[in-house]
Amino acid sequence: MSNMQIFKVISALMDYPQEGVAQHQDELKKIILAEPTLSEDCKSAMTDFLQSQCALHILDWQSDYDALFERGRNLSLLLFEHVHGESRDRGQAMVDLIDQYKQAGLALDKNELPDYIPLFLEFLSTQDQAGAKAWLMDISHILAVLATRLEERDSGYASLFNALLEYSQAEVNMTEIREMVAGEEADYTNEAIDKVWEDEAVTFGGNSTDGGGCPSSSSDGKPTAKQSRNDEMAVNIMSPSAFVPTHTQP
Repeated sequence: MSNMQIFKVISALMDYPQEGVAQHQDELKKIILAEPTLSEDCKSAMTDFLQSQCALHILDWQSDYDALFERGRNLSLLLFEHVHGESRDRGQAMVDLIDQYKQAGLALDKNELPDYIPLFLEFLSTQDQAGAKAWLMDISHILAVLATRLEERDSGYASLFNALLEYSQAEVNMTEIREMVAGEEADYTNEAIDKVWEDEAVTFGGNSTDGGGCPSSSSDGKPTAKQSRNDEMAVNIMSPSAFVPTHTQP
């Protein structure tokens, strides 16, 4: 049976790179290899990624991270960007998810956004296996899209999303997703980023919380919220059909 530490490991690897990860490389590798719910191929890909990233100088790792997650919109690590964008529904979704975290005994820093995936994984680590699986099934489409986009960029980060997808055991049409991703235009080039600035009007005197929204960025180095959204994805991560969280941290 999974001991749920796997979610803390994936969270640490997916979060903004810190030196402590390399310092605990052997411990993290043992947790990955001991996880019974994941295939050997999946665990091998994760340990290869762990080893390659820990071999980098921390500044190079952070630079690689910034190039992936801080440029363009398609690789947002904020779940609701792929569901609600900046619509009015996003504000209530934030409130609902924060309430779930409180029930699990998690306290958020004022600068933390609840839909930041590494933080969401910390929440999953407080749940039992059935509960974590249910939550992951609810976001399986997002996980599959992010994994595919990362594979298109030849990034080892794809192994983390593939692991979560495998853990969920969700049935996802990967052929359809790969076709969709293959048809997307690169959004991380200087030209694409410049076009976004040209197309988006600047509103003075307003803020992202108007109309029930929530702040779209934090000041602690995490990816900004002005990134990809796929509003056509029918995803509701607020109430997994098979599970209502009841466990709390001691």
